[in-house]
Parts: sequence; C-alpha cells; structure tokens
Amino acid sequence: MTKGILGTKVGMTQIFNEAGELVPVTVIEATPNVVLQVKTMENDGYEAVQLGYQDMREVLSNKPAKGHVAKANATPKRFIREFNDVELGEYEVGKEVTVEVFQAGDKVDVTGTTKGKGFQGVIKRHGQSRGPMAHGSRYHRRPGSMGPVDPNRVFKRKLLPGRMGGNRVTLQNLEIVRVDAERNAILIKGNVPGAKKSLIQIQAARKAVK
Repeated sequence: MTKGILGTKVGMTQIFNEAGELVPVTVIEATPNVVLQVKTMENDGYEAVQLGYQDMREVLSNKPAKGHVAKANATPKRFIREFNDVELGEYEVGKEVTVEVFQAGDKVDVTGTTKGKGFQGVIKRHGQSRGPMAHGSRYHRRPGSMGPVDPNRVFKRKLLPGRMGGNRVTLQNLEIVRVDAERNAILIKGNVPGAKKSLIQIQAARKAVK
C-alpha cells in the first residue's frame, strides 16, 4: 500500500552513516500534512486520500476552498495532492500526517518539477554535437538537417530548440537515510528534482527493489 507526504526541498548536504561512509543527501522539510478528504469507490469511483500542505492566508483563498478545508477543521492550504492505492482505514478527515510515516531504509518515489532553463538550443537541450568552429564553417551550433526535400516539411519529434526544464519528474527507488521528527525533516540519499523551496511529493516506492 502506498503512503505519502508533501514537503519542501531545502537543499543538499552530506552526512556520515553508521558504517562511517559519507553519503550525499537531499533535505526535505515536511511539516504535518492534513487529510482533507478520503475518497471511496462508492462516492467517487476510486480510492484516494487527499492531503493539504502549507498554510495559506485566508484572503488568498476563495469561498469553495475555505469550505472544503473547513470540513477538516483546517486553514486554507497552498498545495493539495492525492495519493491513491492507500489503506483508507488508516486515514481520517482532519488527521495529521507527519514524517514519521516513513523510517530510515524505506524506498520511496520522489516527484518534483525540474528547474526551468528557459529557451535553449539543441546542444544544451538534447546533447547534440556541434560542427567545426573554424572560420570557414557555416555550421556551428545549428540543429542540423531538417530531413529530406521530398515531404517539404519538418517531421514530428524532430529535436529542435525550445523551452527546457519545468517538467514534472519522478525518481524511483530512492533511499531514506534519516527521519528527523523534531525538525520535520526527511533526508533522502542523492538528489531529487526541483529547485530549493519547491514542492516535493514523497510516496512509498511502487516498484521497490531490495
């Protein structure tokens, strides 16, 4: 069964594990999430748990959103996400979900939005090679051939310049190195997608590898 929590990326650091090895970790701050809704097969057609994270000023929220969180006796939330394939009996509307749902050694899937790089060329965006940089060359950092003459058009899926980054990405089977309940922090081995202060979604690994 899936269990999950929403948090904010703080940054990266490194710690020593029990074996004395230096391990790079990403620090995720996950203050208690609130269960805003429990969706059932009878009422909604599928099973899921809806969590709210990070308080928001009421003046920035609208009336429907205020009414939704009022059922859980909570304040308006900035982020609301759903986790499916969960054990519904463990969740109640208004209940808090803390970092203690995980423990060191757990395998998790981490979802975030990658850093936006703006408009980039094919070399940076797709890793293509450049042409000769000599003065006689008329091909330096261009995309290359657009295809044969006959169709008189550019084929779909041709790798071209464009906006890079800002994609929703999930890294699977990352290891939790430490859970700090006092600081509401989860330390995950390696890096996770996203910039500092961005929303991070952590859930139990669906394809856990031991």
